[in-house]
Amino acid sequence: MPSPTPRLPRQSTAIRAERDASLTVELASAVAGARRRALRDGDRQLDTAHLLHSLIETDPEVRTALGPAPRVARVLGYLVQRSIGYGLRWQGSVEDSGVVPVVRKDRFDTNTRSDVRTPGPRPSGWSPSVLAAMAGAQHRAALDGRERASGTDLLAAVAANPGCRAVEVLGRAGVDIEELSGRTGVC
Repeated sequence: MPSPTPRLPRQSTAIRAERDASLTVELASAVAGARRRALRDGDRQLDTAHLLHSLIETDPEVRTALGPAPRVARVLGYLVQRSIGYGLRWQGSVEDSGVVPVVRKDRFDTNTRSDVRTPGPRPSGWSPSVLAAMAGAQHRAALDGRERASGTDLLAAVAANPGCRAVEVLGRAGVDIEELSGRTGVC
């Protein structure tokens, strides 16, 4: 009997290894946690709200960038509500803010610079906004001369996409995106 819970498509080991090689250990852990959260929530795709939730739980630098503890608690409160409240309207839909360029099968674009492309196969089960945020984080790390993207790189890339779910959650929790962008140094 088929499972009533939707499943994220499995990524090949080669795709995961290539992706994880460009992430810090902490960020790779956050991405894995976000994927588990999406599966547990019964979502078809990993979205930026899953990433934000996992980043806050695993990365102290991301929590610091968000500001004082009460603000972080408000953001977490909204993220928890997504599975029991307003986030239910997201189920069964693909996160696509319209900011992200069209995703081709063999490449994905950043949401900060359309002329920069990250080669390689497209991970399945990720929303277009997540793909753009991951590419943006990797691009940001490269601009800083680093081989691996960090949680704050990903937070900055997510914050640069005003129509994504994570930015919606941050806004509802009272986080000033421009102020956050200044703290994370969005490129």
